[in-house]
Amino acid sequence: LRGDESDLIIRFKASMGLEDEDAAAAHIEVGRRIFRQRLETGDKEAAFEERQSFQKLVYVSNLVFGDKSKFLLPWKRIFKVSDAQVDIAVRNNSQSLLQAQLDATKGEFTVDNLKELRALQKKYKLSDDLAADMVRAEARKRVEEYINQALDVLKARTRIKDTTKVVDDLDAMRAYNAHLAALAKSASADDLLPGIGPVSVFGGEYDTDRQMDDLKLLYKTYLSEALNAPRLSTAQTEALAELRNTFGMGKREAEEASDEVTRKVYRRKLANLVTGGELDRAASKAEVLQELCDSLKFDPEKAAQIHEEIYRQKLQQCLADKSLSDNDVAALNRLRVLLCVPKSAVDQAHGDICGGIFTKVVDDAIGAGIDGYDGDMRDAVRAAVKGLRLPLQSALDIATKAVRAVFLTYIKRARGTMSRAEGARELKKMVIFSNLTVSQLLDDIRGKTDEPAAAASAATGEGSGPAVKAEDGKPEEKEAEEGYDDEMPLLQSMRKTKGQQKEGKAQKEVSVKDDLELRERLDLYKSFLLFCLQGDTTGMPMGTSLTVQRDTSDFIRLSQLGDILGLAPAEVSSVHQGLAEQAFKVQAQTLLADGQLTKARAEQLKIMQRELGLPDAAAQKVVQSITSTKMAGAIDAAIKAGRLSVDEVKQLKESGVDIGSMVAEKVRLQMFSKLVQKEFEKGTGDFDEKELLEKLPGDLGLEEDVARKTVKEIARERLKGALVLAVSNLRQKKPDQVVAVLNNMLACDKADAATESLTWAVKEELLDLYSLFLSKHDAESSAAGRMRELLGIDDATAASLSEIVSKGGFNLDVDNSVEENFVF
Repeated sequence: LRGDESDLIIRFKASMGLEDEDAAAAHIEVGRRIFRQRLETGDKEAAFEERQSFQKLVYVSNLVFGDKSKFLLPWKRIFKVSDAQVDIAVRNNSQSLLQAQLDATKGEFTVDNLKELRALQKKYKLSDDLAADMVRAEARKRVEEYINQALDVLKARTRIKDTTKVVDDLDAMRAYNAHLAALAKSASADDLLPGIGPVSVFGGEYDTDRQMDDLKLLYKTYLSEALNAPRLSTAQTEALAELRNTFGMGKREAEEASDEVTRKVYRRKLANLVTGGELDRAASKAEVLQELCDSLKFDPEKAAQIHEEIYRQKLQQCLADKSLSDNDVAALNRLRVLLCVPKSAVDQAHGDICGGIFTKVVDDAIGAGIDGYDGDMRDAVRAAVKGLRLPLQSALDIATKAVRAVFLTYIKRARGTMSRAEGARELKKMVIFSNLTVSQLLDDIRGKTDEPAAAASAATGEGSGPAVKAEDGKPEEKEAEEGYDDEMPLLQSMRKTKGQQKEGKAQKEVSVKDDLELRERLDLYKSFLLFCLQGDTTGMPMGTSLTVQRDTSDFIRLSQLGDILGLAPAEVSSVHQGLAEQAFKVQAQTLLADGQLTKARAEQLKIMQRELGLPDAAAQKVVQSITSTKMAGAIDAAIKAGRLSVDEVKQLKESGVDIGSMVAEKVRLQMFSKLVQKEFEKGTGDFDEKELLEKLPGDLGLEEDVARKTVKEIARERLKGALVLAVSNLRQKKPDQVVAVLNNMLACDKADAATESLTWAVKEELLDLYSLFLSKHDAESSAAGRMRELLGIDDATAASLSEIVSKGGFNLDVDNSVEENFVF
């Protein structure tokens, strides 16, 4: 289609004087012919051409009849064509016509041709969305042409690249996008073809990950050319932002590319400042470096990182022969001043690089073992310390770290052994390694020599001896020097650790205190202590073993093992005391099997304690624990049999036995309750408050509040049943029992005073109870008055009964054969 077919047909229809209905029939007839030809042909290509012809007919017919085509042209009913197929025919043909017009512009858009294209879009009945996509695609092609031209320059097989041509092409691309942006603002949106405006590579041939690398290369080239200027201008920064948007680069990608290029340019310009002497002549190096960062708009922190990298590179070059000469140190100091490298960064660089070299030297020295650490190896260590010029503490830290790793290897092997003796042998090797290799290594790092130390040791008697000479010539224990308190017990096994050392010199600087938990270190020390006490074993035929003679020098190594494990003197003492207590306990349990501690047995226990060097407090604690355990068993048996009395509990308490732990509180409370009940059954009417509420609870280890509560509960319960019991005895003619019960009622009342009088259905029986009570008590006594109140008898009746009793008028017939006869 050329685009003018609809106009020609409309004019031809008008010249023929045809109505739309008649002309529509002609269109339908042409469609039938095309449709029939498509069905009759057997060639796929011919059928495709006929289909395209039918779509063109549908499109042109819709343009000719306009909105009437929906009624005049029933494509769906006649040709079984759906509305979607009709829309596709209209869309494809309208796009084809508009694309032909866009191709004619070659991407050179102006206000006039955009208005003409807008009119054609409406004429062709193309939607705004599709037209906008076509316009953007056409503009993108023009942008891609600029990109292709720039890439051709960069990828040309020439030694020298014309980067200025690349910049010109990219600037032309930016100018084209700026022109599109200006066009979009020059007229109203309805006058121009939609979609006009700046475009990016999204949706085009460069919208792939592989092509993005080429776009990054263009971006870096443009930035590099911009940074070659004395200062990066604001216009160049804006141009870079436009390029990033056009290329579709993310913020992170653009920052990475910018950082890479800026670093290279910064390094190049910094090298020029150093080699040209400008930085040396500058009064303030920091100002010159800051000015360089500002000109490149480079982050000063990143510049500082580059300075540190340069310093590290220079340091590695100086350490090519694994030592630093005076000239090397001077050159490094000059570079540090020029680049304003902080001292912390310098120390870190020396620690990493020089420390790495020294670490290898230390590893070789340690790996040589006990026999391999000879004079040559020691010279190598001293030369490394001196040549690398490491701070003493840094060198010691490196050596400490390496030695600790070896110590942990020994400990791991010791844990993995099958027996305690094998594990102790590994720990023994670790101690010997520490004495012969580690101590010499630390001395070599400090620059010490053996000869003066040996001479001083021989002259003063210091070193590994058990004691030093005091002014009076007597040996003086070195407990204070070893960190032991004067009051800390020095057990027998600990005294043996103060002997003469066999090999090398002990060191206390390197330990595994920070690598192992305290419990693990104590277990290792205890295991080696048991090995020292029991001795080494050797295998014998038939699967047996024989304990060989114990090596007393192992106790010296035990003390050194405590230093390697980082154990404090108190912790070491606790291990020795624990084993001594365990041994003493086993012997004491055998001696005190029956729980009886006699004078002879006490003397034997004292001898055992002296042999083990166990303190008195610890020995007494063990003996008390054994006797208490035996006694607890006897007490438990007595409680189960019901044979434990209050008097026995008092005796136990007087003997120093902890009643609270030996006898359960429930049992003691039951014993207290039984005793209180007995007090309420005496029939005397007395209640000793001090005895029952203060002294007895104290003897039984009961709280006073609990005792008072228990007494009140018992008194309250017994008071309720006492009246019934008294009446029962009255009816049985047992006057003595009646009086005893009434006295018990008074005792209960003293323990827990009743708030109301007692009630009974037969009042005459209450009067008889009171009369019997008066026969044994004075009517004016407080007991009689309180009994009257408890029985609820008024004053007049009480006075009458008192008079009758005093005159002998009251008599209770105790003869069972005679009927009850109450005489008043």
